[in-house]
Amino acid sequence: MKKLLLGNAAVARGAFEAGVNVVASYPGTPSTEITEEIVKFNEVYAEWSPNEKVAAEVAIGASIAGGRAMSCMKHVGLNVMADPVFTVSYTGVNGGLVFCVADDPGMHSSQNEQDSRHYAKASKIMMLEPSDSSECKEFTKAAFELSEAFDTPVFVRLSTRVSHSQSLVELNDRVEIPLKEYEKNPAKYVMMPANAVKRHVDVEKRIADLTNFAETSEFNTVENNGSKIGVISAGIAYMYAKEALGDSVDYLKLGMVYPLPEKKIVDFAKNYDVVYVIEELDPIIESHCKALGITNIKGKDEFTLLGEYTPAMIKKAVLDENAPESIALGEAIPMRPPVMCAGCPHRGTFYVLKKLGLVVSGDIGCYTLGAVAPLQSVDTTICMGASVSAAHGMAKARGAEFNKKLVSVIGDSTFMHSGITGLVDIVYNKGNNTVIILDNSITGMTGHQQNPTTGYTIRGEETKQVNLIALCKSIGIDNVVVCDPFDIKAFEKVVKEEVNREEPSVIIAQRPCALLKTVKYTGHCKINDNCRNCKMCMKLGCPAITIKNDKVVIDNTQCNGCGLCLNVCPFGAIEKEEA
Repeated sequence: MKKLLLGNAAVARGAFEAGVNVVASYPGTPSTEITEEIVKFNEVYAEWSPNEKVAAEVAIGASIAGGRAMSCMKHVGLNVMADPVFTVSYTGVNGGLVFCVADDPGMHSSQNEQDSRHYAKASKIMMLEPSDSSECKEFTKAAFELSEAFDTPVFVRLSTRVSHSQSLVELNDRVEIPLKEYEKNPAKYVMMPANAVKRHVDVEKRIADLTNFAETSEFNTVENNGSKIGVISAGIAYMYAKEALGDSVDYLKLGMVYPLPEKKIVDFAKNYDVVYVIEELDPIIESHCKALGITNIKGKDEFTLLGEYTPAMIKKAVLDENAPESIALGEAIPMRPPVMCAGCPHRGTFYVLKKLGLVVSGDIGCYTLGAVAPLQSVDTTICMGASVSAAHGMAKARGAEFNKKLVSVIGDSTFMHSGITGLVDIVYNKGNNTVIILDNSITGMTGHQQNPTTGYTIRGEETKQVNLIALCKSIGIDNVVVCDPFDIKAFEKVVKEEVNREEPSVIIAQRPCALLKTVKYTGHCKINDNCRNCKMCMKLGCPAITIKNDKVVIDNTQCNGCGLCLNVCPFGAIEKEEA
């Protein structure tokens, strides 16, 4: 049977059919749906781990114990899990071990555009790169087989377009793979120096074996159309090239992008006047070709290092033919910049922080939008958990008085991911920072995943809920205050008090995400005759509040009746009206 699947869903299906036992991940766009799809298969144990490092270690442990295991993350999540990944390259595996990493060319939902192929080369771990959903399934299944055959973890590299596009996939039954026998083997799995030195020899031999495998592997194929122009490509860039160039060129499609073949590439390139290497982000394949002494290569001199490619871009570069970038519509469409949702619990927090003129060390989540107009509160955003540690550094650099105009903001899920250690650092090293944990009862930005503070597992089962108050106090934070950020006056009072303390403190801004099914706002707000057109409510940046004919109006189709604007208007000019 064939079914139309997202690339991410196809990866999940491939792992299921391959008999995967354990999947541990941390949500991160564009990889999130892989693990969300895995949950639909009761035969597989799946979890949201507190962060990607923990997720990788859970999967590694499952592999050592003899089960097939997988961990999925976005490209920046691979940074977090790099420590165990580099070492498991040395230990090798028992049960098949697959890491699915989804890159984000174009930075649709990311803070950088890093190329995960560098990690494959640096860690000396085999990497496969599918170009559509069908290959996502088949490559994932093959990854488990290759992992066990070569005693190696295997990367499956995706990109936003592959993860989130759909194509037909052939569905097959699950194959139940017996657990591999577990044997005590410290020489293989205890990576102290004396053992690691010996395992490094095995790693280098494995890379040589995999390079030979790449020469004849079915993942790397030549398409001969009788042209004098050759194209070497992989992943979604190959699909763009096929759309742009059709049968006017010959192709070497690389499905195995590390280690790359050598003889196969040299033999392909010598048949053409010019060979175009078409790859998004960094010139990994191009550099490999040039290192092999191939001189008729064109790559980043014709294409960009930035963002995503398009068929039109490729057609112009290779054939010098113009093609429309997109279909032109008959009328202009207004820009729709990202904005916090109507009823977003973070809006009250950032309104107060902006009003008080505080320096805000920000973090990764929906609340990063606190940096944009009209709230414009967030000063910095670096990576998961950095809001806490960076603020500590800012205060140490500028002195104690700076603390009185400085706060960190971090979501509850992000705090569990990597904010706790920063808070420990503040206490241990006698810092004096105020940290605001934005507790919206869910992992919001990636689509409402559970986390250790919600009290539910990935399958919705009840579990122990981390008590943020008790956790912060156990670290050494004596002043922990819980406050509703929609109670503007109370929240402003709390923030003023806490930033002026002579010791570190935590404010838990507690209000659930407006999009949760359990949140039942009703009716809508409206402007009454008391309005003096002061436009104070516009400072909230609520998408339901606009100006029409120089008068403030509230759009009933967007207002969900959260009532925050009632707490901001100084003249009582906004009132709640039930539907």
